Amino acid sequence: MYISLNWVNELIDIQDINLEKLIEKLTLGGFEVEDTLNVNISDNHEIVLDISATANRADSLSIKGISKEIKALLNKKIKTSLYQYSPYEVEETIKKTIDINTNYLDNNCKVFVAFTIENLHNFKSPNWLKEKLILSQIEPTDNLLDFQKYILLESGYPFEFYDLDKIKKIVGTNSFNLFLRPASSDISFIASNDIEYKLDSESLILTANNYPLSISGIISNQNSLYDSNSKSLLIEAAIYKSKKIRQQSRSLGLRTDRSARYEKDLNDNDFIKAILRLIFLLRSSNPNLICNIHTTSKLYNKKPSNIKLRYSILNEILGPIRDNKGTLDKFLQPNEINEYLKRLEFIFHYDALEVIWDIQIPDSRIGDIEREIDIIEEIGRLHGFNNFLTNLPTLNRIGLEDSSYKIRKKITNCLLNEGFTESIQYSLVNDSYENSIKIINPLLKDCSTLRISLLPNLINLVRQNISQDNSILYCLEFGHVFSGSIKKGYCENEKVAGIFGGLKSKREWNEIPKILSWFEAKGKIEDLFTKLNLKIYFSKYSLNFHTDLLHHYRITEIKLINTNETIGIFGQINPILAKNYNISSNLFLFEFDLEVLKNNLEKINISLYSVYSQYPKITKDISFIVSQKISFDQIKTLLLSTKNKLLKNIELLDEYKGSLIPEKYTSFCIQLVFQSDEKTLTNKDIEDIIKNLQMLLEKTYNIVLR
Repeated sequence: MYISLNWVNELIDIQDINLEKLIEKLTLGGFEVEDTLNVNISDNHEIVLDISATANRADSLSIKGISKEIKALLNKKIKTSLYQYSPYEVEETIKKTIDINTNYLDNNCKVFVAFTIENLHNFKSPNWLKEKLILSQIEPTDNLLDFQKYILLESGYPFEFYDLDKIKKIVGTNSFNLFLRPASSDISFIASNDIEYKLDSESLILTANNYPLSISGIISNQNSLYDSNSKSLLIEAAIYKSKKIRQQSRSLGLRTDRSARYEKDLNDNDFIKAILRLIFLLRSSNPNLICNIHTTSKLYNKKPSNIKLRYSILNEILGPIRDNKGTLDKFLQPNEINEYLKRLEFIFHYDALEVIWDIQIPDSRIGDIEREIDIIEEIGRLHGFNNFLTNLPTLNRIGLEDSSYKIRKKITNCLLNEGFTESIQYSLVNDSYENSIKIINPLLKDCSTLRISLLPNLINLVRQNISQDNSILYCLEFGHVFSGSIKKGYCENEKVAGIFGGLKSKREWNEIPKILSWFEAKGKIEDLFTKLNLKIYFSKYSLNFHTDLLHHYRITEIKLINTNETIGIFGQINPILAKNYNISSNLFLFEFDLEVLKNNLEKINISLYSVYSQYPKITKDISFIVSQKISFDQIKTLLLSTKNKLLKNIELLDEYKGSLIPEKYTSFCIQLVFQSDEKTLTNKDIEDIIKNLQMLLEKTYNIVLR
């Protein structure tokens, strides 16, 4: 938006303001100055600023609006314009007319005023008006279009002009009614830009009786345009709701100067003044002009309630200000805040005891200022955000890790230690499974459904790596999956999944590299839950979804021993899928319910640790034959019941049944681990202990040493 400083100076006194200071104030106040132009017009030198306003400040998209902002930023007084008028009585009359004669046309229109202008003879625009258009980078046409564009620049309100005589001729009567209504299905509309548009029931049109005059808020009908022979006008002054105008513009692929203003969500604060200003401009060249109000409509919206501003919250957010005297932690004072609120034209009551302001938002800022933080931003803007100190807060502690984060961190560390790499992928995929949840309006075909499992993405990840000559990655992923339907409702769950295997690796340094087998992969899953201190068992697979992804005979559910809850699934990739994707069939996948894991890990008691012995261990193996009725657990319990302080652990090394062993007997080889907390043990120290343990076994279970 191009703004002439001389035009601004007609409204507020900025004659003595330094240009660089003005640009700095505007930029820090949220109005970026894109360029500065020097223009010579009518032997005068003019300075023009190209200013970009923020999208939520429709009130500032005019000379009056930006002048009001400069007034607040620089604390200047309002001047009386050379072309100012004082039709207070007329303004009140029009307001009363709108209030009394209002018939609600449509909920998508906040305010609608249509008035007729007759006895028009002179369409030429005055020289001063043309100069202002030129300074705003608009080429004058010396007709009614100049008045339209000028009033838009000055007030920010777009008006539409129609030829009144043409409308009367089209509808066949001098008296007609205006309506705002949805267009008939598949109606053709030839607009003023000579382009034909197909309208539907979603399009809002303005009609005279049943004849469409315009696509509301966007563009008028070609047949109702005014021309150089027009002697009377029907002028539409309206404020449409921004949402409706945006929908129509997008649907038609059409955006005009008028629709662009409505998309900013205009308010009606100076709406009547803009109408009177336009009538005043037209009458200045047409003294015998006759003006009559034709139709009015207004939606009465409840005004927002007052907003309370707390001094403590303001100081907490804005912080201390810069002070040339070197005073530490000096904040804005209440009297300074009062001054800023007055400059913003806010009506307020200040409670000095509680240090709280009760603020009534002016009509011009309704929709822009809705919360306490918005007022704080305005005060900071006027004071200058660069005038506040930037201090980092002093923290006694960074924060505490909650149990959910700790559990997730523990699971991640366990998998990372096994060589996994964490991946992050989209929740939106392109699946065609029966239970997939489809998105109604997807941006891309590849993001048209919500995923119901993490496994397909992990398999695709391996496939992409292989296709790019990369090796198979051991990948893990935390993510959300979705299930349900419209009738039953939708459910969102967090899962952790992984894929591994497919690579040759050594188990021992002197072995040949081998592919991970099903049993070894299953052992890795068991090791993972051992590290998590959860006892599990593998159960028969009972679901149907994973059968296309996993091997039909190498798939299992994992359940908790204590609660019998299902944690998730584990299996080998389906060989048909592996062949189609040209990847290894020795890949293994798992998917666990993170919520079940969290709930059970939270119940585990905190581990208590004892001091680790500094002295080495001694291990001794004992082989013996015993009845098959006797289990290893019974033998272990018996030996530990002696409560020998040196005996730390007992492990089963081997169990053998065969032709060399008597029938109904089995051979155990157990390992005894001895360790002292006080000294280094010798073989002599434990010989007597081993003899006593052997005698105990012989006496209790009638074992035969081998």
